[in-house]
Amino acid sequence: MNMPAAIDQKNLRVGLLAGLGALSMLGLGYAAVPLYQLFCQVTGFGGTTQRASAEEAGLAERLAASAGAKEISIRFDGNVASDVPWTFRAEQVTDTVQVGVRDMAFYVARNNSNVPITGTATFNVEPEQTGKYFNKIQCFCFTEQTLQPGEEVRMPVLYYIDPAIMQDENAKDVQQITLSYTFHKAIEPES
Repeated sequence: MNMPAAIDQKNLRVGLLAGLGALSMLGLGYAAVPLYQLFCQVTGFGGTTQRASAEEAGLAERLAASAGAKEISIRFDGNVASDVPWTFRAEQVTDTVQVGVRDMAFYVARNNSNVPITGTATFNVEPEQTGKYFNKIQCFCFTEQTLQPGEEVRMPVLYYIDPAIMQDENAKDVQQITLSYTFHKAIEPES
């Protein structure tokens, strides 16, 4: 075997490996956001809340009733991004709920501009370790919200705290959970 042919073969192999590596990185880049969202939803990482059905809420209520669930304080926080000309706040800043029992909170949003604005809410809970136990059954944050100029609306959140929180060494002694929302302008679809 002559030397230039062996070098060409090695260069081809290195080039193919580098190309495969680049394609792999590109694929991971596209998959990173959905995989991270899935990870946060499953684990409650970063204060990500859970989504629950009415049936799951009913089961939690039965478990809480049989276990003698404790009460916990919920604090509600509302914010808007700097480019959203809305007023957004919780109707009631704090509430005390029994773990496992469904409760409803209301937020109030008002469009202070003279044009319709569509917003989407991001959310989290603090302390972070309680995120996996904060279950939302119904929430305005599941869909985009459009407010007409000067329009004011009440937006409900139906939720419960999973009784499993009482078994978690890192979360069972938490006295208050903060549910926080921030409204951002929705991304306009390109025409």
